[in-house]
Amino acid sequence: MDTIFLVLSLFLPRTILIIYYLIHQIPLNNVPFIGDILLTIFIPRALILIYIAEVLGTDSPWFWIHLVVALIIYFKGSRKAKKVWKGE
Repeated sequence: MDTIFLVLSLFLPRTILIIYYLIHQIPLNNVPFIGDILLTIFIPRALILIYIAEVLGTDSPWFWIHLVVALIIYFKGSRKAKKVWKGE
């Protein structure tokens, strides 16, 4: 996997997945094509985690960095959504 892909996907996961798809550089994976499309649209960070786990393994530091960032983003986003729904 490219280091550029790993670094940029921390900040712009959906954009990087689309760009890498268009230039035919998506890492080899076992995810069906429809899964690639749906995960890119709805949960791009999970798809990147799958790519990293399949190519580099779960003992790679990149896997853990991306997992921590994904958890922070999801929990922070859910807290914001709660505030919006409560009207705060």
